[in-house]
Amino acid sequence: MEMRRMDKLGIETSLLGFGCMRFPVNGEGKIDRPRAQEMLDKAIAAGVNYIDTAYPYHNGESEPFVGEALKKYDRSSLYIATKLPVWMVNSVEDAERIFNEQLEHLQSDYVDFYLLHAMGRERFEAMRDLGVIDRLAQLKEEGKIKYLGFSFHDSYEVFEEMIHYRDWDFCQIQLNYMDTEEQAGLKGYQLATDKGIPVVVMEPVKGGSLANFAEDITARFRAMDPEASTASFTLRYVGSLPGVKVILSGMSNMEQTEDNLKTFMDFKVLSEKEQQEIQDIVSLLRSRVQNGCTGCRYCMPCPAGVDIPGCFQTWNTYHMYQNYDVVRWNWETNLGQSKQAKNCIQCGKCEGACPQKISIREDLKKVQKDLDAKIYH
Repeated sequence: MEMRRMDKLGIETSLLGFGCMRFPVNGEGKIDRPRAQEMLDKAIAAGVNYIDTAYPYHNGESEPFVGEALKKYDRSSLYIATKLPVWMVNSVEDAERIFNEQLEHLQSDYVDFYLLHAMGRERFEAMRDLGVIDRLAQLKEEGKIKYLGFSFHDSYEVFEEMIHYRDWDFCQIQLNYMDTEEQAGLKGYQLATDKGIPVVVMEPVKGGSLANFAEDITARFRAMDPEASTASFTLRYVGSLPGVKVILSGMSNMEQTEDNLKTFMDFKVLSEKEQQEIQDIVSLLRSRVQNGCTGCRYCMPCPAGVDIPGCFQTWNTYHMYQNYDVVRWNWETNLGQSKQAKNCIQCGKCEGACPQKISIREDLKKVQKDLDAKIYH
């Protein structure tokens, strides 16, 4: 397993971090615990020691499951990361109550990596002014938090302000070869690295969007390495940045777990030739993708029942593949009449929650128009 040393913290983490946001689920929509346990066991046996969960993942089921699933392991052998849902915090007391609940979920008396979740300017200012950040720093001094950081979804300018606010132990940003200039981006990565702050990367495969392509794109990746998955190239892209210490992957099945382990058990940075080919592919893809939805689902639930991430995933896939047949089942059957974009009531609730700052209401109109036409223009 490829390991990375966080010099600032004096520890070593697996470059692959197990993201606990997309576990397999059963027919009731609950975590399929036997399958998820098997996946975690497989990853840990291979050397993965960074496990990332959060209070809202799987509708609140992720943290308790992770606590139970990891109970059989030596606690000191693993680094568990979880996050404070800052949108639920209106006081220091709220933060403490939630934190203590999280300790119970995780069956632990401390959290290794604790993050202020999905931070942007408004949330940062609120947590700062309420004294929540100062209180978390005190919990660190008390040993209940080992390392304090934040996950980030806003502009580079806000990231710069936040990263200079205090001496953070680490930060978590969205980064992949399609998002080098989005949010914190490569510029934010470089700033954190220059300050000696370890970087954890989320959305390296952009919600799965960079794992499945039209045949013309897939063929270009296959030409570089016929034995490698397309997803492995974006993981290698991010891992080729030395300041990146953990790359989170939200694995949904054993096949994804095994493919990720294959990538990180014999990790290779991208060659110059591979870097150039990926840049050429990026130029082509950017001309096709319609918006930057990552499927994080912060916009859900929709009051009108629209599956907003599902609609955008279908729309973007349709345009990338330029073939309606690729998305026919998903649009007509999986989403169906009740979850399609046409049901949007223009309330705007989703846009206030979107980390990507997408014009969701306008884009949903385009989704319905394009997919109803059933012809790529």
